[in-house]
Amino acid sequence: MTLPVTTLDDPRAQAELRARTGGPKDVGPKVLEHLLGWTLVVVIAMLVTQTGLL
Repeated sequence: MTLPVTTLDDPRAQAELRARTGGPKDVGPKVLEHLLGWTLVVVIAMLVTQTGLL
């Protein structure tokens, strides 16, 4: 079985190269991200209530 050869003349290959923006990946520690996000929310809420801004 042979794999199809793609070159830069192929529009699909060009689209794949343009689509890669280097942004955040979909894979990763989602639990850690949510935990850190909620921790930040709690810390900001504590800061706001301690300083009397609310």
